[in-house]
Amino acid sequence: MARSEQVFALYEKIKKSVVKDIESGKLKPDDKVHSETKLARIFNASRMTANRALKELTEEGRIVRVQGVGTFVARPKPGAALLEIKSIAKEIADWGGVHSSQILVLKQEKVKEEIAQKMNLNPGDAVFHSIIVHKDKGVGVQYSERFVNPKVAPHYLDQDFNKITPSEYLLQVAPVQEAEHIIEAVNCKRQIQKHLKIKPDEPCMSLKRRTWSFDMVATYSIIISPGSRYKLVGKFIRG
Repeated sequence: MARSEQVFALYEKIKKSVVKDIESGKLKPDDKVHSETKLARIFNASRMTANRALKELTEEGRIVRVQGVGTFVARPKPGAALLEIKSIAKEIADWGGVHSSQILVLKQEKVKEEIAQKMNLNPGDAVFHSIIVHKDKGVGVQYSERFVNPKVAPHYLDQDFNKITPSEYLLQVAPVQEAEHIIEAVNCKRQIQKHLKIKPDEPCMSLKRRTWSFDMVATYSIIISPGSRYKLVGKFIRG
């Protein structure tokens, strides 16, 4: 093995060892990490090689190096997304309401190009499509259109969404790895106004959401809510 390849292998080995200790919980946030001198000795490497490993871990946000003090495991940062994905039924229950659903669409279809691009699918691929109006004491509070990748939730169409919401079911079978939210004010289409029983000039909020599970796009949703009946509350707790 050439000298450059040996150095590469050693610094990667050092990095992986530190990351393994962090992810296993052996090293917790604010715990001190071995110095580059000690790491060099443990791995029979040069200090330069150990320094490179620690430098990259610092750049990746895994560790924090304090000059004259030492190297420490970085604290987790608050998530950038302030929107927790949870069931609309639970939200309604939390504010003292009574949830019910009106299922307008629940079927398999060939995905159109615009949605295919959002879900990393090919036009014409199979996709599950649902449209559900969620109500509080009989009053529509959310028009939810969702496209689901059959590979992550093959039994989606078999569910009784009068008893369980799509979000509840999907969180059980396809845990979310990543989520993207786009929120904007919109004028509702006439069809949505009719289902929500709102006036044409009623301001509405649109939430477009993509979720990833099993390293693929799992869902793409378009959720419309009347501004007078629903609001989003973002919250995070720093660990």
